[in-house]
Amino acid sequence: MTVLWVEAPGPARAGFAVSRHVTTAVRRNRVRRRLREAYRLTREAQPDGTAVVIIGKPSALDAAFAALVAELREALGALSRSLR
Repeated sequence: MTVLWVEAPGPARAGFAVSRHVTTAVRRNRVRRRLREAYRLTREAQPDGTAVVIIGKPSALDAAFAALVAELREALGALSRSLR
């Protein structure tokens, strides 16, 4: 997954996109659902005043869900550290 961010006024926001390299719409939707749930479990790590876009790659379909959560938590934690 790739996480892009920008400073934005107001509360933390997130958007989700999935690469066309994930071949079918069914698979893209499954990746998007998995990323949304992983974000729901880790959103407290995202600082206020930021907006992120989480881009799902084909590997997000086969990765263990716990690994997705850990990777996203690390990415949002790095974002918090970079804003300090």
